Amino acid sequence: MITSHNTAYLVQTKSKINLKIMEGELYKKVEQFVIDSFTNTGKTQGIKHFLRTTYWLKELEPQADEAMQIAAVSHDIERAFRQPDILEIQTKVGFTDLAFLRLHQERGAEIIGSFLKQQNVSDQVIDKVKMLVSRHEEGGNKEQNILKDADSISFFENNIEHFLTKIAAEKGKDKTQAKFDWMFNRITSNKAKQIAQQWYNEAIKQLNS
Repeated sequence: MITSHNTAYLVQTKSKINLKIMEGELYKKVEQFVIDSFTNTGKTQGIKHFLRTTYWLKELEPQADEAMQIAAVSHDIERAFRQPDILEIQTKVGFTDLAFLRLHQERGAEIIGSFLKQQNVSDQVIDKVKMLVSRHEEGGNKEQNILKDADSISFFENNIEHFLTKIAAEKGKDKTQAKFDWMFNRITSNKAKQIAQQWYNEAIKQLNS
């Protein structure tokens, strides 16, 4: 016999299942938006890094909600829409200068925020994603730090060869090592540092060999 209590439970359970399905669909839309954006501009080198940032985010925080996962895969979306002014700043000040990093973060937050708004996502989710992307380089609160750490791990896992070959040749060894050092030293959690340590050590070794 199905009681009113059982009916309410079934409705509540079904709503939770539907919410999970909707959340999965939203993440997939964002992931595809990121892949398409970088593919359309011929900047496919970093796509694996974005996907693996989501992976490492979930390794560091298994309870990461969808807003965190969306921020992870889209944290560098500004690069797909990069304007000449930010290129000039980066050339003058380098990879780790706050003037460059903050413009990169803020523009990325606005780009992904606009995309989510077009998908009719709630303001609450949009605000959280923008909050995370807007500080993914510097960190700040607990969740911003987790995203920052996941970004660093994925950077060392996936971007080292690109920096050792292309970037070192273009920018020089000193700036390349500064980038490696900064990406490692900014890591907050001991767990994330332990994961990244082997890749960081190998990157420095290869750079100076």
